[in-house]
Amino acid sequence: MKKSLNYEVLEDCMDMTPEGKMEYREQVVVFRKGDISHIARIITYVDIKKGRQPKLVSLLTNDFDMTLETIVAIYSRRWQIESLFKQIKQNFPLRYFYGESSNAIKIQIWGTLIANLLISLLQSSLERNWSFSGLATMVRIVMMYYLNMQNFFNKPDADLKIMLEQASESPPEESINE
Repeated sequence: MKKSLNYEVLEDCMDMTPEGKMEYREQVVVFRKGDISHIARIITYVDIKKGRQPKLVSLLTNDFDMTLETIVAIYSRRWQIESLFKQIKQNFPLRYFYGESSNAIKIQIWGTLIANLLISLLQSSLERNWSFSGLATMVRIVMMYYLNMQNFFNKPDADLKIMLEQASESPPEESINE
């Protein structure tokens, strides 16, 4: 909803928590442009996320049948889906598809979703805090090495030292059996 949107408020109702804070605010409004008028609802709620400042979110809808909670839940789920697509586009660029058939495109997208899920699981199991994009980049770099990723990403310095020592060792000499 744009901040410069002009409307006339027909009804205004606010639900409060027992502590006296706003939980939901519902406004029934009418938009007019010339002879055309449109009635809609503006639902405002406080979005509280861990570690962030609470912020007011206003949703504009013309659905008068759904409850406030349902509309807020739908918006929240939709926002999670949008965030997932943003994360996938940033970390797994799908600039082009390897095949032209719909099945090939589906396989590539499913592969990307599975990779995203595996990195998310790895991220949630780590003791150290890694950003998703940093972790995805590091996984791409060390993917071809045989190592325990959970140990490596919790203590990268120790595992890197072991890998460098192993790389500096000379390969075993071959014995020729005659």
